[in-house]
Amino acid sequence: MHSTRGFTLIEIMLVLVLLALGSVAVISTLPSNQSDLAEKTARRFYQRVQLMNEESVLSGVDYGLRVEASATPATLTFLELTEKGWQKVQRQQFRARLTLDDRLSMDFQVGSSAWQKDDDRLFEDKPLFDENMFAKEEKKTHQQPAPQVDILSSGETTPFTVHFYLTDQDVQQAWSVQVKENGQIVLEPPGDSRHE
Repeated sequence: MHSTRGFTLIEIMLVLVLLALGSVAVISTLPSNQSDLAEKTARRFYQRVQLMNEESVLSGVDYGLRVEASATPATLTFLELTEKGWQKVQRQQFRARLTLDDRLSMDFQVGSSAWQKDDDRLFEDKPLFDENMFAKEEKKTHQQPAPQVDILSSGETTPFTVHFYLTDQDVQQAWSVQVKENGQIVLEPPGDSRHE
């Protein structure tokens, strides 16, 4: 009797399945492309806003968000209201400042679209106070500039929208984080109805 040496069909298929699984694992660890950068930044910011909203209700501390979209690089800074005024959030597990990658741009709007038409407005669309009115006091106490968005311990949050998109693209392809008037925090992918 002669024994033939070789692989059975099952052994060959098992090797092919293992190779496929190994290649999927390697591909998933490769660096992501640029189009994922806006999505990852939006998701990270969305999670931070949700965390701060929950933290403010649970701890009874008022928080704020300062957005500097025109700065280079653009930054989003979370602040907390202390007896010394507005200060950066001092939590070890939480980074108070999110600095955007150079390849990203950001669009920031305070308020919602509910009162966009001028004839629907009850009041004029201008600030009640001069922005420089309290500048001297801020310098004396070394506090941060006041936030544009309030995240209050009562559960209320100033409505706002932030769009994240690649610098070489337009806002139509942006990932957005929106806080609605009812306090709902929403992460919206590109092409959502808000762009139309």
